[in-house]
Amino acid sequence: MSLSLSLDFEYKTSVEKLWSALTDSSKLAKWIVNIHSGQAMENDFKPVVGHQFQFRTQPSEWWDGVINGEVLIVDEPNRLSYTWASGGEKHTVTWTLQDLGDGKVNLHLEQTGFSNPQGLEGAKYGWGKWSGELSKVLEQ
Repeated sequence: MSLSLSLDFEYKTSVEKLWSALTDSSKLAKWIVNIHSGQAMENDFKPVVGHQFQFRTQPSEWWDGVINGEVLIVDEPNRLSYTWASGGEKHTVTWTLQDLGDGKVNLHLEQTGFSNPQGLEGAKYGWGKWSGELSKVLEQ
């Protein structure tokens, strides 16, 4: 059985600025942080279809600190999709951006491929935390 996560976030920003925060490696490192330590997750992400990348942080007793991915879709500035593999699971993350007007943008997240409800709940918690960090990056 494969479970999916679907979340929507609204930001006061431009589509272009939000796209940059999703695709620029240095900006990603500012908002995708280790939830437990708050440490930035260094990465070599590039918005190029087929590019393989990693997010890296300090390992812990229950995780090696590495997320492996491959870029699947780049439709600037509307849609971005990549694989997200860690802890023996491989998911697909898809971001869809929609300009709502009045300086607001909706960011829709779809993450598919969960094998258990615990992983789904963990991801929901993680993306919820990261969305707050993303807000801070967009204010800079």
